[in-house]
Amino acid sequence: MKKSYKEYLKDITTFIFDVDGVLTDGSVLVTTDGEMLRKMSVKDGYALKVAIDKGYTICIITGGTNEGVKKRLQGLGITDFYMGSHHKIDALEEYLDIYGIDPKNVLYMGDDIPDIPPMKRVGVASCPQNAVPEVRAICDYISHINGGHGCARDVIEQVLKVRGDWMENFSAAND
Repeated sequence: MKKSYKEYLKDITTFIFDVDGVLTDGSVLVTTDGEMLRKMSVKDGYALKVAIDKGYTICIITGGTNEGVKKRLQGLGITDFYMGSHHKIDALEEYLDIYGIDPKNVLYMGDDIPDIPPMKRVGVASCPQNAVPEVRAICDYISHINGGHGCARDVIEQVLKVRGDWMENFSAAND
């Protein structure tokens, strides 16, 4: 019998996220001058920042190359990016090798076919509610939240709660 994904959350020290369809809703607004704009959730941003501040490692592996997205995520403290990555498993393997990370300590959240190979390699494979069926079929955890609307916060918050890193500094201030 397969263990519940929650049993593996205590081992997670690293989060890897796709961008389009995970950190964004997958939509692209194209301006008249051809610029492609994306919308991201501030709730995801908050959780990403909290995870970084708590010492978790975060990496972005995306097929996209939008510099605005990169600047937004850098502003939250993310430093590891694989942009324009069409073979995401290669980016994952390089990242794991550079930092000496055990795949069992990684939670990867993706939403589409290119995310499947790296998702099969990590400790916890997760996706937004609206991921494609092929991705949903291999996930350990499917968020109840759609991409771009807080699904990254959902998984980050779950991991940090299991590991005792979520909100422990806020209880005294809110009493």
